Amino acid sequence: MKLAATIRGHNWTFSDVREVLAKANPPKSGDDLAGVSARDPVERVAARAVLSNLTLAQLRENPVVPYEIDEVTRLVEDTLDPQAFAAVKHLSVGEFRQWLLDDRTTGEMMRSIAMGLTPEMASAVCKLMSNMDLMVAGAKARVVVRANNTLGLPGRFSSRLQPNHPTDDVDGILFSMREGLSYGCGDAVIGVNPATDSPESTAEILQAIDAVMKRNAIPTQHCVLSHVTVQMKALELGCPMDLMFQSFAGSEKANEAFGISVSLMDEAHQQMKAMGSTLGPNCMYFETGQGSALSSDAHHGADQLTMEARCYGFARRYDPFLVNTVVGFIGPEYLEDGPQITRAGLEDHFMGKLMGLPMGVDACFTYHARMSQDELESLKVLLGVAGCSYLMSMPVGDDIMLNYQSTSYHDVPSVRALVNKRAAPEFDAWLNRVGILDGDRVGERFGDPGVIA
Repeated sequence: MKLAATIRGHNWTFSDVREVLAKANPPKSGDDLAGVSARDPVERVAARAVLSNLTLAQLRENPVVPYEIDEVTRLVEDTLDPQAFAAVKHLSVGEFRQWLLDDRTTGEMMRSIAMGLTPEMASAVCKLMSNMDLMVAGAKARVVVRANNTLGLPGRFSSRLQPNHPTDDVDGILFSMREGLSYGCGDAVIGVNPATDSPESTAEILQAIDAVMKRNAIPTQHCVLSHVTVQMKALELGCPMDLMFQSFAGSEKANEAFGISVSLMDEAHQQMKAMGSTLGPNCMYFETGQGSALSSDAHHGADQLTMEARCYGFARRYDPFLVNTVVGFIGPEYLEDGPQITRAGLEDHFMGKLMGLPMGVDACFTYHARMSQDELESLKVLLGVAGCSYLMSMPVGDDIMLNYQSTSYHDVPSVRALVNKRAAPEFDAWLNRVGILDGDRVGERFGDPGVIA
């Protein structure tokens, strides 16, 4: 396996596939912090030249974290679909990119090989693509999932309603929820980040949201984003729970920092299938984000894009209803400005869809990152065009508990109008029934929280 290229008369040699993947990555502050990025643009071109000639079979043989020391690597390898892998293993990364972008390659064809791809394959082809390439290929890929409603259908664009409250005041959560619903938000999930991580608080919030959903016959899902072990205890208290949540990382060591393992998530998934309140079959919700493995010094010398792709290899074991990359939340140490955050959002969406996951994006930034509101709004529209399953939604796009800037209740209907898409079909029918919408136009009760009892 040749890991060398000559650019402008200079011979560039790389020690292993992990280094090639890292040096081929677009500029990221997190890779600079980790000391794995290319030294200059010429070395980056050389790494991409080498990467383009590697085959998908060679990438499978060279995971960035060895099989012997990492359960995420073992999970991916041991569950890979041999028939799907056989269909693409001979392709070089460059040829794989051409196949994905070919007009004759359909979303159904992409879906047929998803379970034969390792995260390293998804990361590798991503590094050879422009932003528009990522949008073109991402828009083809379709992943349809069902809980209490249906996400991922053509012409649909959903949102997570995020009515967080800094003290978990239930009345405050419900008021914010009603406001969001009145703007047509919440068909992906009504999901609360709790300030108090206890089974009792989790159960109280879920019961309150569930009562509003049932009273108004709202066809969506609810979730409280406490730690998975807390949610498991809340289920044992007898509360309704449509989706079970957990944050993921791309290595065993990083997941230990989150307090999870494959065996724990297997147990949680089985408990949710047995005790959860969703109609199903998809009942899990996961969040990721570039830089999470580096923040716990668990990246094993790999670049953050490849470690992010490995999150998706872990997540697909559980057939989730939602996967969300919180693309600018960890901070400028990992994605420092608007162009890097924009690129990461398009990358993560493409890789997740390519690997068969129902991907959403929290297009967001922390207040010490160099990103403008205009850049953030542009990213939301790009994601809508790229076929993203859902965005967030919260009052004025400003999360008063987590202190970051994201998508507002008003942004969701604006993006839907710009890209000519509508909410999930069951939820869209409800919006029309109660007067929030009138067909594809706003209805008389649009923006009126009083429409929800």
